[in-house]
Amino acid sequence: MESIVANRKTITQKTKNFRFRLQKSFGKNYDLYLLLLPVILYFVIFKYAPMYGVQIAFKDFIATRGIWGSPWVGLEHFKRFFNSYYFYRLLSNTLGISLYALILGFPAPILLALMINEVKSKRFKKIVQTVTYAPHFLSTVVVVSMLISFLSPRNGVLNKLLELFGQEPIYFMAEANWFKTLYVFSGIWQNTGWGSIIYVAALSGIKTELYEAAMVDGASKFKRLIHITLPFLIPTAVTLLILNVGSIMNVGFEKVFLMQNDRNMMASDVISTYVYRSGLLGAEFSFSAAVGLFNSIINFILLITVNRISRKLTETSLW
Repeated sequence: MESIVANRKTITQKTKNFRFRLQKSFGKNYDLYLLLLPVILYFVIFKYAPMYGVQIAFKDFIATRGIWGSPWVGLEHFKRFFNSYYFYRLLSNTLGISLYALILGFPAPILLALMINEVKSKRFKKIVQTVTYAPHFLSTVVVVSMLISFLSPRNGVLNKLLELFGQEPIYFMAEANWFKTLYVFSGIWQNTGWGSIIYVAALSGIKTELYEAAMVDGASKFKRLIHITLPFLIPTAVTLLILNVGSIMNVGFEKVFLMQNDRNMMASDVISTYVYRSGLLGAEFSFSAAVGLFNSIINFILLITVNRISRKLTETSLW
């Protein structure tokens, strides 16, 4: 009995100490807390508050009855999605595009950063950075319009080149086999320069004394790259890889939707476009919410798994 009372007193004293430290910290750094307040409000209003509506994935939502008044159906919408004709096609297309983009797109900013880091002329380096960053600021609509224009079977630049070599023009945007390649490579062109910024910043933190010492020891440029440059990039690359894998099911809706047509539907139909058709166009709000929730749960599981594996293998993780 005495030990229980002592434990309670200890807990009470620790609570008081924590409150005192918190009040002291807030009084001393109130301006920093005020700067943090808009960020907290953003996440509360736009990220956490909408989670209240997730429950419609387990209900047969009827607008006139509201969320609470709609009947509970449990996992029926999930079962319907898993047993549907579209399930395997949607899953394979979503994973196929994401993995394709991850395998080719993830190393591209690293390679560009390494090449920029080797450039000695500051003026030329700035020109390269500006040229490679610029496509990131183009809207998705503009990028897709450029694809349609450049790949047009009548007046497209690429098809004109094919005709010069005696080849028949190809309607790239209508060919299902070309959809993933066009999506991924246009994304690499648009985002590689922007993605290299963080790697260039990491490389700028490497002390020049390390390179000079390695050169004195007779290390070649390749050995300096392997033993000095890459080890500095690994923590940053691993962190970004975890984030990319954690969002692997989030294939960009806007770009896929703009590139999508009836002839390439077999390769372009992904979970996000299916949610749009079933939820907004078909007014099946509960079913589309269940599909979207399934997508988010897979991302969450992947994020936790990859983060744990990374922490064991490389000692680098998000938490």
